[in-house]
Amino acid sequence: MDMHLANTIGANVYGLALPPQTSLNLYEILGVEDTVESWICDICDKGAVDKFFAEVQPNIFIHLAAQPIVSVGYDDPHRTFNTNAMGTLNVLEASRNTASVRGAVCITTDKVYENKEWAWGYRETDPLGGKDPYSASKFATEMVIHTYQESLAPRGNGMLITFARGGNIIGGGDWAENRIVPDFVRAASTGDTLELRNLNATRLWQRVIALVHGYLVLGSKLLQGETSVATARNFGPSDNGEREVGDLVKSLQDHWANADIRFGEGTYKESHFLNLSSEKARKTLDWHPPLDFDKTVKWTANWYRSFYKDLSSIKNVTQQQLNDYRSLLKNDCKV
Repeated sequence: MDMHLANTIGANVYGLALPPQTSLNLYEILGVEDTVESWICDICDKGAVDKFFAEVQPNIFIHLAAQPIVSVGYDDPHRTFNTNAMGTLNVLEASRNTASVRGAVCITTDKVYENKEWAWGYRETDPLGGKDPYSASKFATEMVIHTYQESLAPRGNGMLITFARGGNIIGGGDWAENRIVPDFVRAASTGDTLELRNLNATRLWQRVIALVHGYLVLGSKLLQGETSVATARNFGPSDNGEREVGDLVKSLQDHWANADIRFGEGTYKESHFLNLSSEKARKTLDWHPPLDFDKTVKWTANWYRSFYKDLSSIKNVTQQQLNDYRSLLKNDCKV
C-alpha cells in the first residue's frame, strides 16, 4: 500500500511541525515519517522557519500549523496568540523572501467571524471578531495574512496568498483532548465516562478530506497564477450539515458503540450556533463535498472501529477511504 503523496498527486512533500502531541497519532500509525520529509520544529522559532524555507525552496505551501483547541486558549492565551498570529507572521515572512514560493494557502477557522448567533451562514464579507482567546487569535492571524497579501508579498517575491475558513472537521486518527469525536472514541473503547458540555451547541461537521480537497484546489489555482482565488473562502458541508453536539454523539453511537455519557456544565464561554455559507467556494471553485452528515460520521466510526479491531489493517483502511472519496468526486464533481 503506497501512502506517498508524490505518487498520487505528483508532488514532493515536506512537512514542518511539532512532534506528535498524543501517544496515538497518525504520523506514527501511518508511517508518515517514511513518506514525507519532516522537519520537527516550532513555527514560533523564526530562525528554524527561515532555515526550512531556505533549504526546501518550496513552490507552494499549505499553512495548517496552529494552536487549535478552544479550551487551551483559555488556559494558555499567550501560547495561543503567539502560535497563531506570530507563527503565521514567521511563516509568511520566510516565504515572501524565498524566490521559489509562488503561493500560500493559509487555514484559519469558521470561528473567526464576529458570531451573532445568526440562523444563516456567515459570508466572507461579514465582520470578523473574537470573544474568546482562540477566536481572537485567529482574527489576529487573518490581519497578518491580509497585511502580507496587500503590502508585504508584493515587496517580496510577489507570491499569491489565499486563506480558507473551515467548519469542524472529523475523521479517523484524531486523538486530541477536548474534541467530541476523540473524547467519544476514548470512552467507547475503554468504558470510561464521556462528559458532554453544551449538548445543544450547533456546529458544522464535515469530513477532513473534504477540506483537504478544497485546500488542494486552491493551491493548484495559485500555482497557475489565478489571482482571483487570492481571497478568503468558507468551506462547509454541502448538505446543510450543521448539527447539534447531541446529534453527532447519537450518530456515532448508531454507527459504532454506546458510551457512558454524563452531562456537565461548560467552564468557559462558547458560541451556541455557528454556520457558514460556502456558496463562494461552490461557485468559484466548483467544490462540492460528496459526503452528507450521516456518511461523514459513518466513515469516521468505521475508521476507529477498524483501528481498535485490527491495527495492522489501518493503513489499508485509510487508503481505501481516500480512494473511495476520490471515486465519489469523479462521479459527483467536476473538480
